[in-house]
Amino acid sequence: MELIQSYFPNLSPQQIEQFAQLEALYNHWNAQINVISRKDTENFYTHHVLHSLGIAKVCSFKPGSHLLDVGTGGGFPGIPLAILFPECHFVLVDSIGKKIKVVKEVSQALGLTNVEAHHARAEDIKGEFDFIISRAVTQMPVFLTWVSGKMKKKSEHELVNGILYLKGGDLSEEMKSVKHLHREFLLSHFYKEPFFETKKVVYVKLR
Repeated sequence: MELIQSYFPNLSPQQIEQFAQLEALYNHWNAQINVISRKDTENFYTHHVLHSLGIAKVCSFKPGSHLLDVGTGGGFPGIPLAILFPECHFVLVDSIGKKIKVVKEVSQALGLTNVEAHHARAEDIKGEFDFIISRAVTQMPVFLTWVSGKMKKKSEHELVNGILYLKGGDLSEEMKSVKHLHREFLLSHFYKEPFFETKKVVYVKLR
C-alpha cells in the first residue's frame, strides 16, 4: 500500500481501504481459481495493481466516462482503475466464466458500484465507450477487430477516444500494420521499479 500511495498520494480513506483489501481477496480467490500466476502473488501490488494504474498516468478519466476492459481475466486493469475513478463506469469482459466470477466477487466485496462484469466475447458487448482498456490479451491488429464500432464519437479528454493497452517489449513489428494514429508511453517514465523498464501503455486513436 505504501507503494501505491507513493505514486497516487491523493487517495481518499475509502480508496486506501479498497486497495488494501485487494491482496487478501485475490489470495483467497486465487487458491480456488487460478487468475494470477502463483509465482507472481508476492509481487501483487507492483505487477498487477500498479501496472494497471499505469493507464491513469497516461490519461485521467473524467467523471461520467465509460470504459470497456477487454479480456479482463481476474479484473486487471479494470478493478484498480475502478477504485481510482469511482465516478466512471467500467464494463469488464472475459470469455472465461470462472474469471468473471472472481471479478464479480471482488467487486462486491469492495463495494464497487461502478463495475459490471460480463462472461462474453468483446464483439458481443453493446454500447459505446470513451476508452477501451486491456492488458496484453492479443496482438493489436487482432484486438482492433474485436472492438470495432465501440467508440463514442464525441471526445471529452485530452487524448482522443481510443485504446489504452498495457504491453511490454519491442512492438514495432506488431504495430507496423496498424493504420490508426498510435503512440507508446513508457511506464519507466512514471515508475522507478525495474519491472516497468520494458512496460508500456500503447495508445491507439480510434476517432
